[in-house]
Amino acid sequence: MPEEVKKKKRGPRGLIVTEEPAPRNFGPRGIAAILAPVTRPAFRRRAPAAAALLADWPQLAGPDLAARAAPVKFAGGTLTLGCTGPTALELQFAAPQIIARLNLALGHNMVERLRFEQQAPRPPSTTPARPTPRNPAPPPEGLPPGELGAALARLYQGIKSRG
Repeated sequence: MPEEVKKKKRGPRGLIVTEEPAPRNFGPRGIAAILAPVTRPAFRRRAPAAAALLADWPQLAGPDLAARAAPVKFAGGTLTLGCTGPTALELQFAAPQIIARLNLALGHNMVERLRFEQQAPRPPSTTPARPTPRNPAPPPEGLPPGELGAALARLYQGIKSRG
């Protein structure tokens, strides 16, 4: 092996010891071995279960709780909810029931504690109305007759209306 590839370092008693690099294996590897170094930093920042908790909050919490509090952060078993001061006081008394409901919906004991962070009240959210196409595009020629043709025509118009 060429001398420049070998690593030199000081061993015990100050003697210089050459160390050869470990042999590389270019054979096939499992997908888990390849994905782990890539996904580990992302999962360290936010676990998939925590992302599901934050994304599915309205379904997990129910309409009443979702309207009054919003998840801010989830770390170490503690779910931080943003809400107004009076709401935080009320939710603090109902914390055991809220935790039980969330853990039941998630399927395992993920939420251990609730923490409340005071935030300004949010205006009620309304779903934006779907814009109607200004000039509907005529459907292409040669669509099959019946329900399939009508569905393909609607799909075509939806795609054309978005640009």
